[in-house]
Amino acid sequence: MTFTMRRATQLVLLFILTVSCAHASEHPAQGLVISIDAPRHTVLVSCAEIPGYMAAMEMPLLVRNPRDLVSIKPGAMIRFTLIEDHKKAYAANIQAIINFEAEPAEAGSLSALKSAVDPSFKPVEIGQTVPGFTLTDQAEKQVGLSQLRGKVVALTFGYSRCPNPNYCLRLSRNLAAVEKRFHAQAGRDLVLLTIAIDPEYDQGAALAKYAASFHADPESWHFLTGPLPQIKKVAAAFGLDFWNTEGLLTHTLHTVVIDREGRLAANLDGNDFTPQQLGDLVATVMQRAH
Repeated sequence: MTFTMRRATQLVLLFILTVSCAHASEHPAQGLVISIDAPRHTVLVSCAEIPGYMAAMEMPLLVRNPRDLVSIKPGAMIRFTLIEDHKKAYAANIQAIINFEAEPAEAGSLSALKSAVDPSFKPVEIGQTVPGFTLTDQAEKQVGLSQLRGKVVALTFGYSRCPNPNYCLRLSRNLAAVEKRFHAQAGRDLVLLTIAIDPEYDQGAALAKYAASFHADPESWHFLTGPLPQIKKVAAAFGLDFWNTEGLLTHTLHTVVIDREGRLAANLDGNDFTPQQLGDLVATVMQRAH
């Protein structure tokens, strides 16, 4: 190659790099992990709005560093750098978001201590079958998890006397938004469960009143109660722990999605996600072949 040809080639490459850099953009972003395709190095994320750049939306992203996928799972809230280059979207610098709410953090620390002391304490992992349980709903009907096979289940925990609107109330409102979004499928393809962690109070008329405050349809959204040891056993299966502190309950925050085969699809820790993000996750699980 002559000097002139080499110089021309260098100028062309420089032009290409200049154009690429001019059209590439980077934005700090966060979102909820919907699904992961490790072999293809991609992740589907329900992204939060990036003001001045894009509205909240669900989007598939290539991952610059495949090792970033090792530490995240469906249902995890993540921060990352969104890079758009040549009409392709990449995710870089992926980090899981840790819930620093005071009460859940305290409960989570004690749960971790409990797990260290008792190695047999192991919550259900994604892909594993969720242990069966049968509890009583607001209409005094027995509801068993096994009878919900063939339907996607979105489940959370709470209690009617919870004083913090960012905890139980927010999680139940998330389910209410999901019920509204998928109203046509509710009861047929999708069932919602709220398990009362204060069963000594939240039963009978009190439980029915709690359910009514969310306009819950008892055919598609069951508020469940039962003996305290049984409630604790169900909660422990999802890594949730709770106890009474001066008349109030200290507890972690978990929202669970179970697939049609009764397997754990996602376990959302905390309350940082939006109803839209939870709905995007539920939609993906409902769309799976069955």
